[in-house]
Amino acid sequence: MSYHSYQFSLSLLALLPLVSAHGYVAQVAIDGTDYYGNVPNANPVPSIVRQINDVAPVKGASNPYLNCGQDAQLASLVANANPSSQLQFWWKGGDGSDWPHNIGPIMTYMAQCIDTTCDQYNSTNAEWFKIEETGLQPGNTTWYQENIMLGWPANVTLPPTLAPGQYLIRHEIIALHLANEMGGAEFYPSCTQVNIQGDQSGVASTSDEVTFPGGYSDDDPGIYDPTIFDTPLQQYTFPGPPVVSFAAPASNTSSPTSSNPSSTTTGTPVPSSTSSGSGGGAQCQVSTAQAAFAVHARQPRSVSRVMRRWWESLTSLS
Repeated sequence: MSYHSYQFSLSLLALLPLVSAHGYVAQVAIDGTDYYGNVPNANPVPSIVRQINDVAPVKGASNPYLNCGQDAQLASLVANANPSSQLQFWWKGGDGSDWPHNIGPIMTYMAQCIDTTCDQYNSTNAEWFKIEETGLQPGNTTWYQENIMLGWPANVTLPPTLAPGQYLIRHEIIALHLANEMGGAEFYPSCTQVNIQGDQSGVASTSDEVTFPGGYSDDDPGIYDPTIFDTPLQQYTFPGPPVVSFAAPASNTSSPTSSNPSSTTTGTPVPSSTSSGSGGGAQCQVSTAQAAFAVHARQPRSVSRVMRRWWESLTSLS
C-alpha cells in the first residue's frame, strides 16, 4: 500500500462512528407495558433494567461483566409478568441511533433471585437457564440480528409453565463480526428484573443451568468461528446450554421480524441522541398507533463489515 493510500485510510478510519458501534437495551415492553432503561453512565432514574456504565462490549468469556453487562448496577424496580408473557427488547447504539451490528445470535436466559427481591439480588453466582435462541434466517445468509439493526425489537415469550418468583431476564446479543479471530466476539448482555405471577411449576434442572462467567469459552464454536463470513453459513452452533424443555415453542420466541420497529407511547420518551441521559422508568400502555409504524430504511449491513471489505480492497492494491 502506498504512503498516500495509508494516509487516506487513516483519515477514513477517523471518521467512522465509533461510539455508535456499541449499544445497550433502551426499552423493554412486557405485555404491552413499556419500561425504559437508563442511558449508560447517566444519572439513573427508576427502571427495571440494570444500568451499565459503558456502551462498549464485554470482551472475553471469563470477563466478570459477562453476567449482566459493563459494571451493571441494581435496578430499583421489579415489573410483574406471567408465564407466556410477551416481551420486547429494543436495542440502541451508544449515540441513540439504531443498533449497529448484524452478525451473530440473540439469546435469552433467566435466573431466580434467591432469598431476596431482584432489586437487592447480587447476580454474581446466579444460575442461568436458557429460554430462547435466535440465529440465522432461512437461507443461512442473514442473521435475525440484522432486524435489530433496522430498528425492530427482539421478541421473547416467557415459558408457559414458569414457576412463580422473582427472576432476572438476561437478554444478550453476541456480535460476531470479529469472531474469525480468537477473542474477537463482542458480548452485550442486559438484565431486566421481573416478578413472575401464577401457580405454575416449571423449573430448570441443574444440568440446564450455567453461571456467567462460566457458561461460555472463548474457543466455543459459536464464539470463535473462522468461517463466519462464509455465505451461506453451513452450520452455526449456539454457545451455552440447550434451551430448557419447558420453554415456549420456538415459533413463538424471539422473532424480530414480527414486531414494530420502534414504540410510541403516551409516557416518558425513549432516550435518544439528544437526551441528557434521563432515560425513563415510566410505564404506560402501548399506543394503538403502533400498528401504523413504517419499517426503517435499510442501512449498510454493518459498520464492521463495510470497513472490513473496504480495508481488504485497499490492501489488495499494495
